[in-house]
Amino acid sequence: MILLKKKLGMIYVYVLQSEMDSGLYIGMTADLRRRFEEHQSGESQSTKGRRPWMLIYYEAYLQESDALGREVFLKSGGGRRFLDKQLRNHFARYPRRETS
Repeated sequence: MILLKKKLGMIYVYVLQSEMDSGLYIGMTADLRRRFEEHQSGESQSTKGRRPWMLIYYEAYLQESDALGREVFLKSGGGRRFLDKQLRNHFARYPRRETS
């Protein structure tokens, strides 16, 4: 596993929503601003075809293992239900694409 944590830094778990297809992308990084710019500019292979993106949610952690556990959870069915509740006002205005 690649260590993302900078000295005394935070690890961020974040959720993006594609303005093109309304789908979500969930990721983890130690530098949220840089990583968001990579998604926007097409430097990220996994998201370049679905630009532009909105950053709609993030959480900060001190321990990479805690952030990784949260990322895994948010990618699960329970995590998607959590996001639906947590971001209900956002999704009322910008509905997300349903996953199959």
